[in-house]
Amino acid sequence: MTNHSLPSNDLQDGSVHLLPAVSIDNVIFGFHQNALTVLLLQAKSNQKWMLPGGFVGKEEDLDTAAIRILNARTGLTDVFLQQFHVFGSAKRNRKEHLRGVLQTLGIELTPESWFMQRFITIGYYALVNYEQVIPQADVTSLTCAWQDVSQLPPMLFDHEAIIDKALQALRLQLNYQPIGYTLLPKEFPLKSLQTIYETILGRKLDRSNFSRKILSYGILEKKEKHYSGAAHKAPFLYSFKEETYFKALQNGLKKEF
Repeated sequence: MTNHSLPSNDLQDGSVHLLPAVSIDNVIFGFHQNALTVLLLQAKSNQKWMLPGGFVGKEEDLDTAAIRILNARTGLTDVFLQQFHVFGSAKRNRKEHLRGVLQTLGIELTPESWFMQRFITIGYYALVNYEQVIPQADVTSLTCAWQDVSQLPPMLFDHEAIIDKALQALRLQLNYQPIGYTLLPKEFPLKSLQTIYETILGRKLDRSNFSRKILSYGILEKKEKHYSGAAHKAPFLYSFKEETYFKALQNGLKKEF
C-alpha cells in the first residue's frame, strides 16, 4: 500500500485528489530459471519486502490505477491483469512502518492525516514475460527485484498472505486463463510448463502423465529444434497454437492434473 507511484508531496495533499482508505497491491508473476517468481520492493525504512502498490485517484477507474501502478514498476502496459480479492482486516495496517516511510521521505503528517488511516487494498495479479520487465524501484524502496515464490523474504503487512491468495486464485483459474502462454517465452520445453503447474497446484506431477494430458488437448506445437539449456539429452521445444489454445480455454481444460 505504501510503495505508491506518486511523488512525496502527494502524500501531504492526497486527500484532495486520491480516493480515501483504498489502495491497490499488484502481485506480478514471472517465470525465470525454471521457477515461478514475484516482483517485490525492498523498503528503505526497515529492509523488509512488499508488493508494488499504490493509490487510486478520485476520478480514476480501479483497473486504470492498477495498470498505472504496474507500468511504474515494470515499464509494461499490455499485460494480463486480473482483480482477485479485497483485503480488509482491521489489523493489516502497521503505523510504525508508515511513520518510517514518512521519515524516509522527509515529510511530516499528523496521526489524523489520510495516509495514516486504515486502508483496504484490492489485489490484482499480473502474468508477465520476465525478459520484458525492467524493474523500477520507487522513492520509498531500496530496490525492485524478482523473488522465488517458494522462498519469499521477510514481508511487510499482510503481503505474504496476499501472494498466497493470488496463488489460490491462479489455482482455481488454471484451466481457464492463459497462464502458461503469458509466463513462458514463445518456445519452451514441456518441463517449464509442468513446473508452472506444479508451483501453482502446490504438488509434484508425474512427468509422463502431465505430458500425455497436456498434449492431448492439441494446443501445443512441437518444434524441430531442441532446448539448449538442458544438462543431459536436450528435450524438444514447444509453442502454443494460439487459436486452438484460446478456444480451448473458453470451455476450460477439463482434465485434472
